[in-house]
Amino acid sequence: MDFETAREFVVRQTLGTSADLPDTFIACLRQGKPPIPGQVTSLLLALKVLFEGLKNEPTLDRTLTKALFILSYESRQLYAQGQKAGVVWPPLLDDDLGRIGKVAQSIVFGEWQG
Repeated sequence: MDFETAREFVVRQTLGTSADLPDTFIACLRQGKPPIPGQVTSLLLALKVLFEGLKNEPTLDRTLTKALFILSYESRQLYAQGQKAGVVWPPLLDDDLGRIGKVAQSIVFGEWQG
């Protein structure tokens, strides 16, 4: 996966509207549904590509920063809300959200938090 593909994938999985893209990562969580199989793996790969491409950049663009915030913060909030509402999440989703948050943090900080 190249940098532009990774950026487009992360933005689409977070900032796309649920009506236009009902199966994106965030849309699934907002609906109280688990991510599509392979979606988390693809997100983690895309985030790692973004980290490598951005680790020496002095600034981040607002769109990507918004997507990273949604991945690291809103996804965790949606997970907790789902738990309170009785959603049965996949057993590894909690750990996956932690990994996603760490990689997003790594991108923002410019150093691996891993």
